[in-house]
Amino acid sequence: MSTKKSTKKSTKKSVKKSLKKSVKKSAKQSSRKNTAKAAAAAKRKAVKPVARPKRAAAPVASNAEFMAHAYAMETEAAERYAEFADSMEMHNNLEVAELFRKLSRIEQLHADQILEQMGWRQSPISVANVRWEGTEGPETADPTELHYLMQPYHALQIALVNEKRARDFFAHLAKVTRDAGVRKGAREMEEDEAEHVRLIEAWLKRTPKPDANWKTDQDPPVLSD
Repeated sequence: MSTKKSTKKSTKKSVKKSLKKSVKKSAKQSSRKNTAKAAAAAKRKAVKPVARPKRAAAPVASNAEFMAHAYAMETEAAERYAEFADSMEMHNNLEVAELFRKLSRIEQLHADQILEQMGWRQSPISVANVRWEGTEGPETADPTELHYLMQPYHALQIALVNEKRARDFFAHLAKVTRDAGVRKGAREMEEDEAEHVRLIEAWLKRTPKPDANWKTDQDPPVLSD
């Protein structure tokens, strides 16, 4: 087996193992610039995973440029989940905070594996310079999806929608690109994201569904003059 195939097999095995591990106690709270925004959004009345339309990246001219965009997608997703974790910690929802922290680590692992696969120390394209047709990448969750009383089931629903968007994004790109290297890379990423979808779906089946009155705060804040 070639080194490239062995690396890819090891990468997929590592991702599956990461997804199947139990949620570990989170490290110290990360400092994120959008934490305040995410915390405010968490007070909204409903959790509704957003099924945004496909957002194709700007046309890429090579497989290396495509992988740089894929790296940016995973990095943005990791940062957003970390922001969600910070927000849930601020609301003392530690169980969901730990789950979002785990999802952040998984997405960062995906990003790191892209660097390893490409033999890069860092992406040749700055994440800040990657441009999507929408305001954010396909795998980046929307802060308006948060609710301060949400449960692990809701967090996994958000993750599932994100993984499906990422899968569909790569499937669409594989169809429209004229570059053979980009097409091959997009199909491989589509397969990986499809596997992530299946793993999240299996995780959801093992996760208790919330009661109908899950949004009722049993210990609401008391306001006084």
